[in-house]
Amino acid sequence: MAVDYVLQPKNTAPARPRYWKFLKIFIAIAILCLAGELIWLFGISPFRPFSRIVISGGENIRREEILAVAGIGPQSTFISTDVRIAERALMSISSIETARVFKHFPDRLEFALESRRPAAYALAVLGNRTIPVLFDSHGVIFEIGWDETLPTNLPLVSGFTIQDPFPGMRLPALFIPVFRELEKIDFSAPELLAAVSEIKINRRSFDSYDLLLYPVHQRIRVRLSELNEDQLRYTLLMVDVLASQNSGIDTLDFRSGIASYIPKEASSE
Repeated sequence: MAVDYVLQPKNTAPARPRYWKFLKIFIAIAILCLAGELIWLFGISPFRPFSRIVISGGENIRREEILAVAGIGPQSTFISTDVRIAERALMSISSIETARVFKHFPDRLEFALESRRPAAYALAVLGNRTIPVLFDSHGVIFEIGWDETLPTNLPLVSGFTIQDPFPGMRLPALFIPVFRELEKIDFSAPELLAAVSEIKINRRSFDSYDLLLYPVHQRIRVRLSELNEDQLRYTLLMVDVLASQNSGIDTLDFRSGIASYIPKEASSE
């Protein structure tokens, strides 16, 4: 009797290593962790209160006031905060010149503030009192009254009237070139401004003026048509030299570019 044999092909595929199963489990867990991290990063963290708020600049303003004015509270988040609105609100503080607000994804906030730099001070009338006010190179009054933290080496600028001052009040735009030069000098050579007690602005016409400087330690006054560091340095040097010689000069006049003088007995002031 014949017997039929059926030959089955032998499975020659290599057996997978034993760790392949563990590798698949590890990949699945990694995908789940990554998905959870992405959900936390993009779906949860931006809606949580800021974990860190950094403020640079604005040293004379309390942190609480900055946050309150900017509208930032304990529940403020990356999603709910509008940096443009916060910047405009901070600019309403008279002592702040520029304000930038940055959101760092997903939950950090940064304030970069620049305070106004005083160019000089003036005297103003508030009610029945005369009080000092600080203003910057743009002619913006940002400090009313005096405080021990305010600089004392800045000159008094006079020759105009300030009635009932308020923070943010602007002085006449005609005088801004003088204020800008005062700021430059204070930045590069503050010892020159410390040698001047007062700078009086004398209006000559609707759109012109000259300056009368009063040195701190000398009685010789100086008339100038403009103010800059080189001119101020030279005039103060001339005043010191003439004062040491007991020259009897009341006023030096540099307005024409050539120095002239008025003797004390001929002075009308």
